[in-house]
Amino acid sequence: MGWIKKKVEYLYEKYNTRNPFTLARYMKVEIFYWELPSEIKGFYQYEKRNRFIFINSNLSIDEQLIVCAHELGHAILHTKLNTPFMRTNTFFSVDKVEIEANTFAAHLLIPDESLFDYFEQKTIYDIASLHNVPLELVELKCKRLF
Repeated sequence: MGWIKKKVEYLYEKYNTRNPFTLARYMKVEIFYWELPSEIKGFYQYEKRNRFIFINSNLSIDEQLIVCAHELGHAILHTKLNTPFMRTNTFFSVDKVEIEANTFAAHLLIPDESLFDYFEQKTIYDIASLHNVPLELVELKCKRLF
């Protein structure tokens, strides 16, 4: 999935930010905060050439950042795909697109430089703490980077 890392690096170079909220604004992806059931952190929707990210307003700021990065991954990598519809109305697995969106979020929120330190003095727990991301994203980043 090196193509996802290249996409993230292209966006970083073009817009000079790793903040998913800022990137969404630049890319004309609308963000809405809704009070959603606790099991739904957020979702992405494409309708009539418009892209929308919905984020559970009950999440912490750190969680909202991670959800936004993940959903922005869907908006960029899977523009016209509707995973909630696929999950409910088809037998297609959405595992692949979810992993790709998580990979996008990992590359966006965790700069490569942080991982180079990992081999010298930091643990993956330190990196997760430093960037306020779940350990799973750091593991995904390490797995996809090396």
